[in-house]
Amino acid sequence: MPINKYNHLLKSTLTFSLLVVSHALYAVDTQSDDTDALADDAVDTISVTASRIARGTKEVPAAINVVDAKRIDAEKMQNIKDAVRGTPGVLIDSNSGGYSSRLIIRGAGQKANYGVREIMVIRDGVPMTDPDSFSRFDFIDTQDIERIEITKGPGSLYGSGSSGGTIQIISKSVFDVDGNRVKVGIGEEGQENLHFRYSQELNDSNTVLVTGSHRAADNGWREWNEFDTQQLSLKHGLMLENGATLETELSYSQADLQLPASLTESEFEAYRSSGEQRNTSSQWQNSGRYSTIWFFNSRYEQEFGNLVFKPRVYFNNWDHYHPVTGAINDNPGTNVLGTDIEFAYKHNLLGVSTLVGGVTARLDKTDGAEKYRYADIVTTPYDPPGPAPVVDQIVRTLSDRKGSLLSTEDAANTLFGLFMQETVRPTDRLTIDAGFRFDRMNFDIEEIAYGEYSWSTKSYSTFAMPVTTKTDATFDLFSPKLGATYALNRTYSLYGMVAQSGQVPSESEIQSNPNLDAATATNMEVGLKARAKDWSLDLSVYRTTVSDEIVSVLQPSGQSEFQNAGETLKKGLELSGKVALGRYFWLGANYAYSDYRFEDFKELVRTGATLNAVDRSGNQTPFVPNHQFSLSLDYDHPSGFKARLQTDSWGSYYMDNANTEKYDGYDFLTSLMVGYETGPHAISLNVDNLFDKRYATEVKKDTSGNKTYYAGAPRAAMLTYTYRF
Repeated sequence: MPINKYNHLLKSTLTFSLLVVSHALYAVDTQSDDTDALADDAVDTISVTASRIARGTKEVPAAINVVDAKRIDAEKMQNIKDAVRGTPGVLIDSNSGGYSSRLIIRGAGQKANYGVREIMVIRDGVPMTDPDSFSRFDFIDTQDIERIEITKGPGSLYGSGSSGGTIQIISKSVFDVDGNRVKVGIGEEGQENLHFRYSQELNDSNTVLVTGSHRAADNGWREWNEFDTQQLSLKHGLMLENGATLETELSYSQADLQLPASLTESEFEAYRSSGEQRNTSSQWQNSGRYSTIWFFNSRYEQEFGNLVFKPRVYFNNWDHYHPVTGAINDNPGTNVLGTDIEFAYKHNLLGVSTLVGGVTARLDKTDGAEKYRYADIVTTPYDPPGPAPVVDQIVRTLSDRKGSLLSTEDAANTLFGLFMQETVRPTDRLTIDAGFRFDRMNFDIEEIAYGEYSWSTKSYSTFAMPVTTKTDATFDLFSPKLGATYALNRTYSLYGMVAQSGQVPSESEIQSNPNLDAATATNMEVGLKARAKDWSLDLSVYRTTVSDEIVSVLQPSGQSEFQNAGETLKKGLELSGKVALGRYFWLGANYAYSDYRFEDFKELVRTGATLNAVDRSGNQTPFVPNHQFSLSLDYDHPSGFKARLQTDSWGSYYMDNANTEKYDGYDFLTSLMVGYETGPHAISLNVDNLFDKRYATEVKKDTSGNKTYYAGAPRAAMLTYTYRF
């Protein structure tokens, strides 16, 4: 959007932030070294993601945002974005309105056509992210979340291949026997939300927990946009006589999601006028993802004096039927087996210290994954240039029914990792973290192709003889980290850190371009954190250099091709704060400034079969706005009334690597929650997109100038009743 459209919002946000900063600096200047007076007032949130041990976020030398249970309870939680949106430096929305999300953290993840890339997603310590950094959210029961921890930037102890950061989703504990509830929600656009949770102590040492969820919507404002998911989980907790605990979970998920077609520029303008998306010109009208997942996780924890031993094993089996551009993927089952053997050792080294370390091993194995043609299509004769024969060019699909076989694939992805971090406290004020993670990843893929979809002719072809392609690629990723936090007093702390993280290509990217190298992101960051009873502040400034960044190039055919850019420089500032207004109101503000540019990039633009190198050095990276804002107001009265108002603004961004045109973004995309709670009963009304803005969640432009739009959802309300027992 033009700068004058959000000047007022920028000034308001910065004014609020300056007030909090000035308050902080005044308090630092006037507070004596004897900080015991604030000991009972300072409030901090505990995080386990950045360092694998429980520490206050103020003590961790990294940019961390924690979404707590109170915020989560205020949202309908149909999608993870309901709780995460508004976090500075985190851009999240859903192209489908279902459980899937497009997630970008500090520019990482923007090249993913679907799912989440370059960001490690963890649930209760178990990676939901594949070894090639691809993540899905159909595993996640969003109704069973206690809190969400977001650590931004490289240097994760959970995975080297996470240049954007780490998101850990922590579910409600099996030992929380007071959290039983039944939840029923119904709303516009066919929204349904049913959830139950029942926990029972069998005896002094055994606890069981059963949870179940159903979420659905028909999203009737556009065609082919339904989703439906069922999830059931059984958890068991065992407390042993020696003080050890054993927690085990077995869960099942069925997730069905239709992915609506993209829009041309004229079709997007028609949507903005009518509020409906009908009869689009896209070839691919029937994309989707239909999956079932079995998930098992068991973790053990025991103390031996100063040593805490925490081994974990996990297994999941998932299958999917996945119609996408050009083909229907039918995977009968991928088996994932992994272990994480971790320890924490308290000792004395330059003061009280803690050494965290461990090893990781994981195997993802797929046998007999198949690709098929679309069975029901509309075609038209097309005469390609040159001597090639006339072909049946696909105009559109009519269903997601599979036709004849295109290819079969067997794949094995293995990962072996080692991590270690020493935390020392030379003084009461200074904390130093020094650590690393090393991962070796191997991709062993064999594909037998009987035909293919041609991007240039937009048609299917059959090979005279099957074509076998074998890919065997190994990547070594080293992720060192050095950070320090200095407590000015109990309320304020400064931090600085240097960290590095690698990023491997995805399985599909390796197959399309076997010459891709792993990217390397090196981050330098400083920040200020403050925690008090009535206000808090987080400020971070960072500079990230990415070598060999894997970049997506959208060709005129509609195909995304991937290549390494020489170097990308990402500079940014993130500011987050909240302050109490009287006894019942909290005002929150978040702001992110992002300046991401290609320092060295020759984009390969395709003209027919020829690739021409075009210099994009100095251009901004696409899809990431320079400015991102969020304002929120929370109300919580002892009588039981509560409310939350949040408005988000996403500034303009370039649609392509060539920087030929910007999309205006959106401003004041507002959500509202009002509710009342009395005794065990609670009722709430959630309204998304309160002012019914017509906007796009994503806009792309190919190298020939064609634009592709994905429309954001219109206003929709949901009424929810919860009974706790």
